[in-house]
Amino acid sequence: MTVRSRVAMLVAEFLGTGILATAIINVARSQIGIGYFVAFSAAITYMVMTLVFNTTSGAHFNPAVTIGMWTLRKIQTVQAIAFIVAQMLGGFAAWRLAEYFTGQELAKIAAKNFEWKVMVAEVLGTFVLTFGITAALYQRYEGGKLAATVGASLFVGVIVASLASNSMLNPAIALANQSWDRSYIFGPIVGAVLGMNLYALLFAPSRSLVAATTDTMAPETPVSVRSSASGRKTTVRKAPAKKKPAARRRTR
Repeated sequence: MTVRSRVAMLVAEFLGTGILATAIINVARSQIGIGYFVAFSAAITYMVMTLVFNTTSGAHFNPAVTIGMWTLRKIQTVQAIAFIVAQMLGGFAAWRLAEYFTGQELAKIAAKNFEWKVMVAEVLGTFVLTFGITAALYQRYEGGKLAATVGASLFVGVIVASLASNSMLNPAIALANQSWDRSYIFGPIVGAVLGMNLYALLFAPSRSLVAATTDTMAPETPVSVRSSASGRKTTVRKAPAKKKPAARRRTR
């Protein structure tokens, strides 16, 4: 992986998270800041950012998603840490940009005291979001199908969580929108780990499992491994050469 591609991945996560956070702040704090409008706006923005940046960084835009991918071993530890830093910086930039545009500080919208129902709502909402993302990952969706799946998953997740929380489902978005407390930090992380690992454990297609099976009828020999920007690994295999039949001995 070149230096240029590594920088591009971090910039993609920074920009994607920042744009997503800005869109959510603008709608959530406007006169139409109803849950359905916020969910729809977030879903559309997520879809567009996925189409733009998926081939560059995998389009996480969420520290919880990155941590979930890390638990699935789809991303290395150093890369995951770098992604999380870029995402949090993107959220911070969106927060400051919103204050610059409005000319006033964003009011904090998180509850003063910890509430378990808020925590549970964030867990469930992020569970729905990441369950859909993992389904798209293991079923190898691409292009519009991938964007539609992750966008719809975010929409449903926000609607589910809105029953009891501010529906952040993302620590970076929580920072940007000043909904920052333990529920909005740890709730999405727990939900992502549960959602992604449950899908991988029970519903992932067998061809996507990490442990490769050996076909005794036609064993294959791996010759190279390529790693994509999203952390997926593809093994290129070559069928063994056929043995030439032994020459028949001539009899007189």
